[in-house]
Amino acid sequence: MKVNPTIFKAYDIRGIYPDDLNEDVGYAIGRAFASFLGVEQVIVGRDMRLSSPAQFEAVTSGLMAQGADVINIGMVSTDQYYFACAKLGYAGMMVTASHNPAQYSGFKMVKKMPQLLSGDEGIQDLRRIVETDAFETPSRQGHMTDLDLSEEFVNYVLGLINPAALRPLKVIADTGNGMVGPILQRVFAHLPAVDLTGMYLEPDGSLPNHGLDPLQPENRAELQARVSAEGADIGFAFDGDGDRFFTIDDRGEFMSGDFLTALMGRHYLEKYPGAKIVYDVRASWAVPDLITAAGGTPLMERVGHAFIKRRMAAEEAVYGGEVTGHYYFKDFFYADSGIVPALIIMEMLSQQKASLSELLAPLEAKYFISGEINTRIKSDPQTKMKELAETFREAEVTWFDGVSVEYDDWHFNVRPSNTEPLLRLNLEATSQALMIEKRDQVLEIIRG
Repeated sequence: MKVNPTIFKAYDIRGIYPDDLNEDVGYAIGRAFASFLGVEQVIVGRDMRLSSPAQFEAVTSGLMAQGADVINIGMVSTDQYYFACAKLGYAGMMVTASHNPAQYSGFKMVKKMPQLLSGDEGIQDLRRIVETDAFETPSRQGHMTDLDLSEEFVNYVLGLINPAALRPLKVIADTGNGMVGPILQRVFAHLPAVDLTGMYLEPDGSLPNHGLDPLQPENRAELQARVSAEGADIGFAFDGDGDRFFTIDDRGEFMSGDFLTALMGRHYLEKYPGAKIVYDVRASWAVPDLITAAGGTPLMERVGHAFIKRRMAAEEAVYGGEVTGHYYFKDFFYADSGIVPALIIMEMLSQQKASLSELLAPLEAKYFISGEINTRIKSDPQTKMKELAETFREAEVTWFDGVSVEYDDWHFNVRPSNTEPLLRLNLEATSQALMIEKRDQVLEIIRG
């Protein structure tokens, strides 16, 4: 079958519907998934996108034609999907394009929790099977059963904290017409101390209000304004499928994933003294500094959920964080979730008896970060990264994931995007002036 090879990404399958990813392709991917893994049961959920019912029908038809029984868990968030895969112990496919615009479709695929198919392990195998029609001969026709695990999910995530210990908190949550709204309301119904104001909680694949990626400032601007204007303690933003999570503090300021990783890591070390915590190569020095000071062991890892989950499971780390809003928990099957960190942060604020801005103040006074800056490039990204390494060769230069350059008072990481012709810069310094100076210097090389 002829198929656009670019839909087979590093962490999932994703493309524009119906140009690159239509029902015929979805059917073939379903067959390829069952054929490659040789599984007899597959859990399948979907998001709210307008294309998702058709893609669900296509991929499940392919799975069943290949002899796999489908367990339909319905329209769910990705963390509900991970929960189902972990609870039942089966492989899974989630019909979602995460935070991409409305015209995209895609699949996130679990081999067996916490192992997901990735570009290195499985996704390119699916591509080859689809392109060459190399399906195994099925011995039977699969069938579909429906299963609702939402109540079990609610009870499970509430069990990760002590709801009775939460202090009164005013929370505004924006789920952006994505998948988190319904399950968020069911979880918060068990938190009487928390006053929840919801924004765009109804799933709607036409996306009538804003986009699904809260990392884009325009998609969180209204939430920030409302947190400040309405005197909320905190604001929560979730991406389209609910595996990424973002926080607005009580000033209405967007909180970096670096600082959230550091604060939640320190909080987890109170529960699990001396534990290991995984963070990604882009992160602020605040992360290893706070973890070490709290008696934990910080472990740096490559960017991407396939690497973070694998490392956490191998090391039995209790928690992991990525600066782009993915937070992983041993207590949640090493998976990332949007709901779980929301609960953990409310627990942290209740125990600390402090506002989020007060917890952030020492970090903001010491660590000055650029945030992730993306540059579209026409040249080979490896050439640019080698130029950076040569320019700053007197520093400590490593090639763990992209190129990282470290001096005593500033450091940066530059790595290529897995999905676009972009170079991504994350830079930090010990003062705001130095951060700006070095940021501009590095960007001039990247864009030169």
